[in-house]
Amino acid sequence: VQLQASGGGLVQAGGSLRLSCAASGRTFSIDGMAWFRQASGKDREFVSRISWSGGNTYYADAVQGRFTISRDNALNTVYLQMNGLKPEDTAFYYCAADVLNRRVGSRWYASIINYDYWGQGTLVTVSS
Repeated sequence: VQLQASGGGLVQAGGSLRLSCAASGRTFSIDGMAWFRQASGKDREFVSRISWSGGNTYYADAVQGRFTISRDNALNTVYLQMNGLKPEDTAFYYCAADVLNRRVGSRWYASIINYDYWGQGTLVTVSS
């Protein structure tokens, strides 16, 4: 599975951006896809996940109510609509695919170890 993320950019606080992640290859094996982010000097953190079939979604507390994850199975693409952006949302955003469906841990959807393929990061910068 190959993942290609796009849509990052510079936006003012309060603005919006939509990230896209296009999957190719053995997409039929994907159980779910997620977005993580990594700010300068910090660990990579979970943002949101969506299941590939049923559409179940999960969000980090920091983005709940502001970000919306969605998918288009026909296009093999996952989106992250980000509204009400804050300077603390500034980070590289990475999409990831869960193929092996390990689900290790109580918050398995948020754990990096449960994702098998990663796209390159796309930079989101929010100015104050």
